[in-house]
Amino acid sequence: MSSADQLKALGNKAFTSGQFDEAIKHFTAAIAKDPSNHVLYSNRSASYASLKQFDLARADAEKTVTIKPDWAKGYSRLGAAHHGAGNLDAALDAYTKGLEIEPTNALLQKGAEDVKQALEASAKDPFAQLLNDGIWAKIGGNPKLAPLLADPDFCNKIKMLIANPSGAMNMMQDQKIMMCLLTLMGVTMTNSADEAADIVNQAEARQSRSRSASPKRNRSPSPKSRSAPTHDDEPEVMEMDAEEQEREQQRTRMLAEKQLGNDAYKKRDFTTALKHYQAAWELSNEQEVPILTNMAAVYFEQQEFQKCIESCEKAVEVGRELRADFKIIARALQRIGNAHVKLGDLEQAIKFYNKSLMEHRTPDTLQRLRDTEKALEQQTKASYHNPKLSDEARERGNALFKEQKFAEAVKEYTEAIKRNESDPRAYSNRATCYHKLGALPDAIKDCDAAVARDPKFVKAYLRKAAVLQMTKDHTKCLETLEAASKADGDRKHEAEIQVAIQKCYAAMYNMSGDDNEGMSKEERAKKAMQDPEVQAILADPVMQQMLQQMQQDPGAAREHMKNPIVAQKIRKLVSAGVLGAR
Repeated sequence: MSSADQLKALGNKAFTSGQFDEAIKHFTAAIAKDPSNHVLYSNRSASYASLKQFDLARADAEKTVTIKPDWAKGYSRLGAAHHGAGNLDAALDAYTKGLEIEPTNALLQKGAEDVKQALEASAKDPFAQLLNDGIWAKIGGNPKLAPLLADPDFCNKIKMLIANPSGAMNMMQDQKIMMCLLTLMGVTMTNSADEAADIVNQAEARQSRSRSASPKRNRSPSPKSRSAPTHDDEPEVMEMDAEEQEREQQRTRMLAEKQLGNDAYKKRDFTTALKHYQAAWELSNEQEVPILTNMAAVYFEQQEFQKCIESCEKAVEVGRELRADFKIIARALQRIGNAHVKLGDLEQAIKFYNKSLMEHRTPDTLQRLRDTEKALEQQTKASYHNPKLSDEARERGNALFKEQKFAEAVKEYTEAIKRNESDPRAYSNRATCYHKLGALPDAIKDCDAAVARDPKFVKAYLRKAAVLQMTKDHTKCLETLEAASKADGDRKHEAEIQVAIQKCYAAMYNMSGDDNEGMSKEERAKKAMQDPEVQAILADPVMQQMLQQMQQDPGAAREHMKNPIVAQKIRKLVSAGVLGAR
């Protein structure tokens, strides 16, 4: 929880930035913690005056001089509040009391001088004599003017004139304001136009002489400022006691040490950088969190990773207490993750990367998380890799398969794969179990994995073909068997492959027969000839010659099937029922 001094510092900062509402909020919170601090009331009075809330400014100024009656600055605040509200006599009285305490105070002298000039001008200016808090009763008591009080724009302009009577002439362009002021002066608009014009002209002449005699000042308000008219051209300065001044000087020294540390770090002079950072941390009263993260960066470069972690953990702890920017907390957490990576503790690194992302999501931290997760996965696999244990698990799976305990065998084959992912036999054996269990997609996936690891592993092709035939995907089945034939370089599995091909063709023919059930041979041929693709194949002279050879010598089919284009056309004829398999 922030102290009164911390809240006061926040209020001063907001005031300097022109955020007067925010400044009032901080000063009010500070007063709640330290209600006897006269400086807090004084600063809040200045904030209210900057918002033209002169009644509230006056109340705080009166509280200031009540708590600290021998403090001249309080009377300066009171005089400014009265002057802003148009109470010139009360303003002069406040400035006079302040000068009795501190006769050489330039701000009080200037304020008193300005008020005296305003009093002299008001004595000569007929408008100025009207523009005080008593004007409301006069307007309300005049039947002709009373309805104007219902107009918010009119009331706001009257308030502005009370605060600054010298601006009356600028307002005379407004018919309501002109009618009100002249009426209160006893001039009737309809009957005494010449008299009204004389009054206006005289007031203009007096204002013109006043402007030419007085030094020019830039009175145009800043676009970002809502401050009230002040009695000097210098910006308002918040009060600082001796203790606060010392803290400000200490902070300046702290920032200087921090910058020296940054300069040394850029030069890779880490010993010097650490020395300056440690000095800056002590000067900050251990409250400047970024210094800790900078120190952690130095430790990281020095490969003192445990010290880096400790510095970042302290940064997070202090940052939470001080409600530091979440980006600073995220940076500290990410740096802890970086240190754990260097220490080889990838699980801890992932933990802190995720914490950092919860505070503030950045592409850099996200990429570090992904890289570390990938590295951990590879590390886990590498630590589990053991070909000997893989072979033992595969043998246990083979024994369970012979006992037709396929689900238990799958577990052992899976263990074998984890122990040695490069062995295609475990994938092929597990595919057979999946086939038996009816998990056909998983079986195909394992066959593909086995072939990917050993393109010459014919058994994996044959097992995949068996699964595809079960799914009645005969085209892919034949393609797989062709791939098996190419992989069978020593022709050890040639007979098995040819049997599988014949079975596939037979299944295709039977399937086409099922589609044409109840039809005669002539009807099936007639239906097939209606297919344009079949017509094109039968019209091809080369295909006609091949078909004649296959009829005379069934063994010739094996040679022709080695041509993928011819094999595709023959499969089409078989599926259409034009050719039969035997």
